Amino acid sequence: MSTLLVTHPAGLNHATPLGHPERADRLRALDRIFEQEKFAHLVRDLAPLGAREDIIRVHPADFVDAMGEAVPQEGLVRIDSDTVLSPGSWEAVLRAVGGACFAVDEVMEGKVSNAFVAMRPPGHHCETRRPMGFCLLNQVAIAARHAQAKHGLQRVAIVDFDVHHGNGTQEIFWADDSVLYCSTHEMPLYPGTGAVGETGVVNTIVNAPLRSGDDGAVFKEAMESRILPRITSFAPDLILISAGFDAHVRDPLASLRLVDTDFGWITRRLMEIADQKCEGRVVSLLEGGYDLEGLATSAAAHVSALMHG
Repeated sequence: MSTLLVTHPAGLNHATPLGHPERADRLRALDRIFEQEKFAHLVRDLAPLGAREDIIRVHPADFVDAMGEAVPQEGLVRIDSDTVLSPGSWEAVLRAVGGACFAVDEVMEGKVSNAFVAMRPPGHHCETRRPMGFCLLNQVAIAARHAQAKHGLQRVAIVDFDVHHGNGTQEIFWADDSVLYCSTHEMPLYPGTGAVGETGVVNTIVNAPLRSGDDGAVFKEAMESRILPRITSFAPDLILISAGFDAHVRDPLASLRLVDTDFGWITRRLMEIADQKCEGRVVSLLEGGYDLEGLATSAAAHVSALMHG
């Protein structure tokens, strides 16, 4: 089984204020962990720049242009209290988009079995016309639309286990019967969306909220009872993962109590469904994870599972 790791140094150049949790050190922590000998067999590639045609399938052209024009030549520009633009931000997010679409292509063309895209900033909070929650564009949504447009896929499933609800991904696919969006997340917590009753226009939104202090056993039950059966019955042509590791017990922005092995477990369960329904096709994109040690060890467990099943 071959697993692709997609990165790019431009991801380090999206600057955030001192003390901001979404910082370049996140990628440095992942770079260090993936230097370990057990990851020597990863297929590695650099993220290309994302194509405008891919982005505007999700985000309107005027919104994209306005975002690009807002990037400063020096210093930082605040979009909201949490989300900023710096001189390196636009290339970083374009590489994150390009890496996501490239990973989809490599998996769909059978060049690799699956892929993990380790880029920043994250994307799942960005709505059609609204960047927020550290997110500038919605990479996982763009990857889903790219898979449909370029490879003719009928059904794409997105599984989001970030501790924060992916309100942006939910909003984008709220009325779309071709994309299933499933999320576990802590509630109440930013951004305040993700209740069980939020099911979308055509019942393709599945939320399984967790409570502060919930551990891996509760997480697994939520996945087994609410999310995994829905993915199986949806029978996707591709599974995309919004892989946030901020549900880890060490993370400073939330209070779930997952550990590294929980992320390995859900990865293997999703791969089992992918083997049954879509020839094993899985592409995972980095979202959150703000304790550097928890992020690194959780991502290592996730990628190890991708490599070995």
